[in-house]
Amino acid sequence: MTQPQLLQSQGAQYTRILAVGAARGDLIVPNNDLVGPIDSSDEWIQQRTGIITRTRASQDVQAVDLATTAALEAIERSGIDPELIDAIIIATISNGRQTPSMAAVVAERIGAVPAAAFDLNAACAGYAYGVAQADALIRSGAAHYALVIGAEKLSDMVDPADRSISFLLGDGAGAVVIGPSEYPGISASVWGSDGRADAVGMNGTLQEYRRGEKEWPTLRQEGQTVFRWAVWDMAKIAKQTLAAAGITADQLAAFIPHQANMRIVDEFAKQLKLPESVVIARDIATTGNTSAASIPLATHRLLEEHPELSGGLALQIGFGAGLVYGAQVVVLP
Repeated sequence: MTQPQLLQSQGAQYTRILAVGAARGDLIVPNNDLVGPIDSSDEWIQQRTGIITRTRASQDVQAVDLATTAALEAIERSGIDPELIDAIIIATISNGRQTPSMAAVVAERIGAVPAAAFDLNAACAGYAYGVAQADALIRSGAAHYALVIGAEKLSDMVDPADRSISFLLGDGAGAVVIGPSEYPGISASVWGSDGRADAVGMNGTLQEYRRGEKEWPTLRQEGQTVFRWAVWDMAKIAKQTLAAAGITADQLAAFIPHQANMRIVDEFAKQLKLPESVVIARDIATTGNTSAASIPLATHRLLEEHPELSGGLALQIGFGAGLVYGAQVVVLP
């Protein structure tokens, strides 16, 4: 008897980002609103982080609401019928419930049922992970169009008295539609993890909270460890990503790192020796650190302020709790 031969899917040769959408928290929170519990000042926060204000969402606004708003804008700008989207990937650490996934809820809200839908947790690298997966799904034929969203409501996960992180965080969502392309629009991704470095995480578990052993779990970090890792180790990853893409730094139009801290962004750029022609995303100044949402939010603002960058190359790199990292070079929509 002849062994039956399976059919395997084959997809597009190339992919690219077709459009970007964004949603920021509806509240603008200045530094002076946060300094009391941490015994600090507006000047200290600006000097340490470059943050002037951050956007946070009202109590009745959830991360899934921000994700939906960002998704709808990206879809409208792409011109793609939502029924043609057959994969939805949401990077988040702040879904208000373990199940159903945020992606499944968004799929129904935007009219993309029965798209495959799932959440992923790679912290501040989550969006880059999502782009890598969407690119692979489309090129393998498992999807034709994909929606990738980074969505966070970090204000629900912060201890106002934690001097290491409380003043950094904001709420928001950024979304992109990715589809087939006639030319390469997303480079090979460089990604990985190092679980030995537990420098960012939670200060407790839900099980400990349920047993009454700890307060509601909130985010915490070892600031100096994260700074050194982000500046030195991630600069190496960024250079690997440029090499994997087959380009050099002077061919970039933009650099869009995770918006962790303005000092990290600036030092990162110095390590890469970026020419003055490369526009550097600094959305953190008025949005704050929005974890998985920060790169698409920064991309959205960059294209609003510099529409001439459309069609240019951007190096995007995310890094955070895990520790994890992910990066690729993309053609800006």
